[in-house]
Amino acid sequence: MNTRKKVKKLVKTYRLENLSCTNCAAKFEKNIRSLPDIKEVELNFGASKLTVDGDVSIADLERAGAFDHIRVYPERAKIEQTPFYKRRQTIETAISFLLLIAGVILSFQTSESNPWAIGLFGGSMLVGGYHMFRTGLTNLSRLEFDMKTLMTIAVIGAAIIGEWREGAVVVFLFAISEALESFSMNKARQSIRSLMDLAPSRALIQRDGELIEMDTEEVRIGDVLIVKPGQKIAMDGVVLRGESAVNQAAITGESIPEVKKPGADVFAGTMNEEGALEVTVTKRVEDTTIAKIIHLVEEAQAEKAPSQKFVDQFAKYYTPAIIAIAFLTALVPGYLTGDWQLWIYQALAVLVVGCPCALVVSTPVAIVTAIGNAARQGVLIKGGIHLEETGRINVVAFDKTGTLTKGYPEVTDAVPENGYTKDRLIQLAASAEAMSQHPLARAIVKEATQMLPSEGFNSVTGKGAYALVNGERIHIGSLLWAEEFGFEIPEHAQSLQQRGKSVMAVFKEKEFIGVIAVADAIRNESPAIVRKLKEMGIGSTVMLTGDHPATANAIAGEIGVTDVRAGLMPQDKLSAIRELQKQYGRVAMVGDGINDAPALAASTVGIAMGGAGTDTALETADIALMADDLEKLPYTIRLSRKTLRIIKENIMFALGLKVIALLLIIPGWLTLWIAIFADMGATLLVILNALRLVKVQK
Repeated sequence: MNTRKKVKKLVKTYRLENLSCTNCAAKFEKNIRSLPDIKEVELNFGASKLTVDGDVSIADLERAGAFDHIRVYPERAKIEQTPFYKRRQTIETAISFLLLIAGVILSFQTSESNPWAIGLFGGSMLVGGYHMFRTGLTNLSRLEFDMKTLMTIAVIGAAIIGEWREGAVVVFLFAISEALESFSMNKARQSIRSLMDLAPSRALIQRDGELIEMDTEEVRIGDVLIVKPGQKIAMDGVVLRGESAVNQAAITGESIPEVKKPGADVFAGTMNEEGALEVTVTKRVEDTTIAKIIHLVEEAQAEKAPSQKFVDQFAKYYTPAIIAIAFLTALVPGYLTGDWQLWIYQALAVLVVGCPCALVVSTPVAIVTAIGNAARQGVLIKGGIHLEETGRINVVAFDKTGTLTKGYPEVTDAVPENGYTKDRLIQLAASAEAMSQHPLARAIVKEATQMLPSEGFNSVTGKGAYALVNGERIHIGSLLWAEEFGFEIPEHAQSLQQRGKSVMAVFKEKEFIGVIAVADAIRNESPAIVRKLKEMGIGSTVMLTGDHPATANAIAGEIGVTDVRAGLMPQDKLSAIRELQKQYGRVAMVGDGINDAPALAASTVGIAMGGAGTDTALETADIALMADDLEKLPYTIRLSRKTLRIIKENIMFALGLKVIALLLIIPGWLTLWIAIFADMGATLLVILNALRLVKVQK
């Protein structure tokens, strides 16, 4: 008998408020791990999200984050945003500022050592820095050196050597820095919150002949969802009855509404504009497309990009180095000059200027902002590494069918003989093919504006088909079949065939009517997209296709693709990607995410199109263009390149300002207020610089 007990998982996900510092996030996670009954903790700083496996309450979690006033909410809770001026940090900073101003005025009227002035400065320091001191002293007792520890040592040291005014200024500036950093990080995360608010939390369901309004968590697969005009669709499903235009911008980034008829897919979070719809629910609320997008974006923001891994590794050695420099700054010149007060003061300033906050936040804030912006534009980037790699690609390889072309045949040319018009030629051909199920026949029928009565349809294997149209037998088929009837094939028909099109002759028994050419039509935007890529400096564009080389070369010539690899099986596409990587380095592959899975997986960056309707695209690709078009490709590369540039700028700002400030030690000019300005300035500069990514548009 099996006596082993099954361990029940108590996995819950929460949303967090006031999580603005990576060090605070690490400490919060450590505190949670120390709680009893906790098996696993996963904290996503970028998305401000916490996943816990264990028997723990929200009150327990908030106690673990009390050191930084971290608030915890259930995952689907509606979080009311507290206005900036009402936040605790803002109010405390304002009071600290008033006490500081009063102290400065009094100290200039009397002296800095005046007991009342010292009292005002002390009050300003306590109000503005109480939470910092409490955390800093706790960390110091455990020999944990983070930003708040270094600040606490510096401010207490300033008070000990009588620099009360400078200590109060430093605390006030630090409080401003914290408040603005929290505000800026919340701004960067706003894209995730806006995605979460898209889908309604309640749905009107028709079940057992009754209309019931219920929470979306209670909706079952197979339920019928009622969507009124002007309402957002609450669940993924298929239209059962009704017809309406639906704005899918939330999912695909495309603002032009799409007409939905019975049988069409609809997505949660999209807006029903005109008619009423009845929708059969096909997915539970946690499996909807918008839920998957939110989950993948959050996972992407949690994943560390190569730049961030480098910065984290660098910061490990940076903080101890700063402490060592501060110690030597006090000890060596102090011993040589005997002016201990001056050099202890300089050492305290070194501690302040050396806070690694700006450096640590320089990369994640850019990644969070860029991935969130992309999601709002209908581009799903599944990690910082893919964002960075996209900014470095040298070559873009395209699948042809369904990517550069529409993926279905269309009539491209109709050339009638004398005595017939183009419309009449198509009308006769379509009427003859009305009963055919062949894809080329369907393309001709679709092109016709009017049909004539027909009967006696027959297909001739390998040649074509014929039918009686208005009492006359009309044939449509291959050029060879027309030659068998004794017709001479016109030169323009041969020319169309050489351009890779399927050319069909339309004729009666003794009269040649004309030719119709059908092909997998090029997407309207494809030539412009390839041209934009060349303008952006993409060295080579490649088309990978299983088509005949003549067809492939003809299409490539129209689009402007520089390299064509034709007649390829899926495994050949994989080999082609590997060859391109050897030749050019980083290669992006753009495909539909289904037939091209091996090539997408092997490429440096796999980009799938039409992710909104294809789970495979969301799973296999590194980047999914949610709309089924190429318009977002240049935008994605441009965003990635700008993100790389901003990350480099941020690292330069974070280190550069600190190096300049540290050089002021040599002449003895480094003061505490210059140090805090260097630290605060660097932090705010990197955050505001990263927020420029919000403005990158299609």
